Amino acid sequence: MHYVYILYSDLLNRYYIGESENVVRRLKEHNDGYFKSSFNSTVNDWIVYLSIVCLDRIQARKIEKHLKSMKSRKYIQNLKEYPELISKLKNKFN
Repeated sequence: MHYVYILYSDLLNRYYIGESENVVRRLKEHNDGYFKSSFNSTVNDWIVYLSIVCLDRIQARKIEKHLKSMKSRKYIQNLKEYPELISKLKNKFN
């Protein structure tokens, strides 16, 4: 199983979208500064805002790419507020 995860930092007031087969490990890596050259290594207050279970890595990468291309904080917030949007995304990228 694979996941698309959306992290949120209160200090940066920003979201980060990624994909992984282990969201807990990835969250720890983000908060521990494992990715030294990325913008998200400047803070360690990331929380998992939303996690989407995907069939496989291919589907997860497609959904991740779509979410990043939207560049919309409102769209991300709507995914949490309206879970049916996640179902539609999973069907679209099945």
